[in-house]
Amino acid sequence: MHHSHSPAVERELELRLVLSPERSIAVPARFTYRADDPYAVHITFHTGSHTPVNWTFARELLVEGVFRPCGHGDVRIWPTKVEDRAVLCMALSSPDGDALLEAPAGRVSAWLERTLRLVPPGCEAERLGLDAALAELLAPTPADELWLRDPWPSDDSGDGEA
Repeated sequence: MHHSHSPAVERELELRLVLSPERSIAVPARFTYRADDPYAVHITFHTGSHTPVNWTFARELLVEGVFRPCGHGDVRIWPTKVEDRAVLCMALSSPDGDALLEAPAGRVSAWLERTLRLVPPGCEAERLGLDAALAELLAPTPADELWLRDPWPSDDSGDGEA
């Protein structure tokens, strides 16, 4: 579903898929951040003939990963230098296998800065209207609503006590 009305920050970047210490291949990727999904970043990898591979993870993970290793499990991100270039490494694990990708750190940072201008950190909940939804969710339920259902339904099937 594409919400065209929602502000978004997109950037096409070429990443490198590391196959071995000596070999890597170029993988075009699109980084997408949408104001109506403010906690997440979406990365779509175009791996040749296959359908694009989509990954979604927390924006704050990527923001932190620019500066220091972070994440665990499915997504781990850390900054490093490769031949004097600042790169952002992303290790992705899925049931289909693991991938190590290198992204140009400067370009990812520039894109992240644009997302942070669109929705500053700490303002994500406002974008979602989360506060209202949460307040509603946590409002005390009037007691009588809790008893709409009899917790012990009477058993009319006649327990064999004939």
